[in-house]
Amino acid sequence: MYGNVDLGQDGIDMPSVRTTGVTETMYDIEDKTLSEGRFISADEVERNAAVVVIGTDVKNKFWPNTSPIGKLLKVRGVPCKVVGVEDERGSFLGDSQDRTLYIPLTLFQQIFSRTGGLSVHGKSRNKETFQDSIEEARLLLKNKRQLMGADEENFSMVNVDEFNSQMDQFTGAIAAVVVPITMIILVVGGIVVMNIMLVSVTERTFEVGLRKALGATKQQIQLQFLIESALLCIIGGIIGLTLAAAITALITILAGMTMTITTGYIFLSVTVSSIIGVVAGLYPAWKAARLDPIVALTQN
Repeated sequence: MYGNVDLGQDGIDMPSVRTTGVTETMYDIEDKTLSEGRFISADEVERNAAVVVIGTDVKNKFWPNTSPIGKLLKVRGVPCKVVGVEDERGSFLGDSQDRTLYIPLTLFQQIFSRTGGLSVHGKSRNKETFQDSIEEARLLLKNKRQLMGADEENFSMVNVDEFNSQMDQFTGAIAAVVVPITMIILVVGGIVVMNIMLVSVTERTFEVGLRKALGATKQQIQLQFLIESALLCIIGGIIGLTLAAAITALITILAGMTMTITTGYIFLSVTVSSIIGVVAGLYPAWKAARLDPIVALTQN
């Protein structure tokens, strides 16, 4: 069972926070992971305990620089003790999965005055018996509602495997479009960098000739221009990352959706930028290293 609540505390407001009434089994069934504290216990569900497990967005909103464990958070006027903080889950289809609360199901029914509309989550012990588990659950629900074989089912069942398969197809289709476009942009960017470095070699012919006349080797000249080309792309990559971080922060503020740039993507972007810079600088560096110092010095 779930509903939305508006939270307010110490002059800070957070509207439309998804609040879910759960039992203690949800922790294992949905493989929940916590960054702090613990999940709701069976005893707390049985005695309608005023406890709550909060999402990362709620924690960052009300307790950004301290642990919320043991603090009180009012849920529809009921002071609830924070016992756990769920790990960050990110966004799904533009909806933050961290703007959430979990409270005991019995407390939820008292606060929201709801007795119907229960959602039952379950999983099989292993993948091989998953489909059999679904059919068994369907049979149990039919018996519970006293439905005969030909009667229309007055409940619905969702197979998460089918849903995940559809999402994989959807994201795969997006990747099939985005990846080629990204590769084309990288190739064009590499060509632009190569042209910039070729112009640089042409304008700095006298400098290259002077260095070679003073004893610089071909390898040293090549390394100099390769480093400059790589730095040019790395700086461009950092500027792009900064703009992306600013845009994601703006979307988070304006749309209320949690969007993050992970460390892995930061490392990947810098690495790709470096590789593009080195590849784009190979020909200009080779051309600079082949300059005749005598001819180069006369072209000042």
